[in-house]
Amino acid sequence: MVPLPPNQIKDLLQREGLIHPEQFDAALEEAERKRQNVLEVLISQGLLNKDYFYTILSKHLGTPRIRMRATDIDESVLRKLPEDVARSRRAIAFSRDPGGTFEVAMENPTDLETIDFLSLRLGGRIKAYLATDEDLDRGFSLYEEKLTQDFKKIIESSIRDSMRSKARGEEDLRQAAEDLPIVAIVDNLLAYSLSSRASDIHIEILDDAVMVRFRIDGVLHEIIRVPREIHPAVIARVKILSGLRVDEHSKPQDGRFRHKMGNDNIDIRVSSLPTFYGEKIVMRLLRGADKPLSFAELGLSDERMRDVVVDAISKSYGMFLVCGPTGSGKSTTLYSILNMLNRPEVNIVTVEDPIEYDMRFVTQVQVNPTAGITFSGGLRSILRQDPNIIMVGEIRDPETASISVQAALTGHVLLSSLHTNDAPTAIPRLIDMQVPPFLIAAVLNAVLAQRLTRRTHLQCIESYQPDEGAIESIRDQLKALGADQARARVPTTFYRGKGCEACGNTGYLGRVGIYEVLHVTEAIRGLIVSPNFDLTRLRELIRKEGMISMFEDGLRKVEEGVTTIDEVFRVIRE
Repeated sequence: MVPLPPNQIKDLLQREGLIHPEQFDAALEEAERKRQNVLEVLISQGLLNKDYFYTILSKHLGTPRIRMRATDIDESVLRKLPEDVARSRRAIAFSRDPGGTFEVAMENPTDLETIDFLSLRLGGRIKAYLATDEDLDRGFSLYEEKLTQDFKKIIESSIRDSMRSKARGEEDLRQAAEDLPIVAIVDNLLAYSLSSRASDIHIEILDDAVMVRFRIDGVLHEIIRVPREIHPAVIARVKILSGLRVDEHSKPQDGRFRHKMGNDNIDIRVSSLPTFYGEKIVMRLLRGADKPLSFAELGLSDERMRDVVVDAISKSYGMFLVCGPTGSGKSTTLYSILNMLNRPEVNIVTVEDPIEYDMRFVTQVQVNPTAGITFSGGLRSILRQDPNIIMVGEIRDPETASISVQAALTGHVLLSSLHTNDAPTAIPRLIDMQVPPFLIAAVLNAVLAQRLTRRTHLQCIESYQPDEGAIESIRDQLKALGADQARARVPTTFYRGKGCEACGNTGYLGRVGIYEVLHVTEAIRGLIVSPNFDLTRLRELIRKEGMISMFEDGLRKVEEGVTTIDEVFRVIRE
């Protein structure tokens, strides 16, 4: 937390001429209503630049600011402070000057009690620096190498204990799942996945071993292999936690459970699938503590795109769709938009599968087919709850599509997602789901399509010149899109991450979206209802109207060093 109460933040922003008192008061009221930090609200509303705020805050406090991404961290100093202490105190010891003073990055450099504690713990004087939460996360990530070693030692020890238990004749599967070694294996997998920023855990059986993989920043990484013998007990343990049938091995099952990790409650969605060698488990980690992001944090940086989205969601009725394949960040975008629309004067109701983020003052309905709650059935019930704004997690069948269109036509703003590869394809997809073209033209305000690319790790970023083959691929892709050659061009500078310990030698850390936004103008409405409508004509029209494609948005981010051309091609071609 920023070490200033709201009234002092207000005074600081006013002195700098960054905000009007009325704007701050409105943001503070909104923050208190949503139980958020006022700075988060100001940043999400585009009223404040976070980086610049920390620069002026540093001057106000008389404390130097540290940018950890651009700082060499002395790991011998870092590890003098155990990770659990560093995280609980929100402080990273990153260097020691010749006089023996420890330089420490802190979230609150005015916290004298913590400074005294750190001085005693480290055995020396402390020089405190102001750091953002992102800066601190960079320091925390450096603990990962030791954590990896400890994780593997613990898993190996638990496996040995488990194998000894099996040798003593403990054959009952449910009993084996409750034994301490198996419990330790599953608990450590969950703990390590959180520290690794994984979104999914895959436990899959091979002919000679059990392989565990984590999906990190959208890419699967093999973490460890364990003996086949412990597979039944590990699967049984996960099933018990998620309320699945332990004795069912031939049918797919789905469940979920909540797991407490430190101060975080993680909702975990579990899928069990029979395979040739045995059951495979995939666990999706849903971090309820994650906050909705601002457009800037999402990566929706193009001003024209933002204006179209804001205009579409600000109307009194109509439909706004977010498109992309599974795992492209559609839910995160929808939650961020809901957070922007969440005001006292509107009633927002959602029907979701699953509910991934608990939003205060938003009525959220979980899909539950066994109880008769489907997207279409839930949507019918929602319409009797006097909503202003409705969010349907996904339109996946004609019935849901029809009810959604009717809702958007009768005075409601309806937000939803579609599984299509790009924005223009959303229109024929709705037609395929038996929605009449004249209704689509009447209710559809805009369509946003997106992909998630890995962010270039700024700590180890370097410029380079790609080979001619890569340049030619870019030109071919631009030509295939029919891009305006005067506007779309090959980047002059390319960047990539060399790889370092902080990013696991991948060159990437975190993810950012690339986008395209289809603004449904009068000309497009006319084409939709035209007997001559087809996707090719639609693409030609939107190019004439100047729509920026996802690939072009990706090229801009490549030139800015936000992501790499390899990442853009990877997600565009998926």
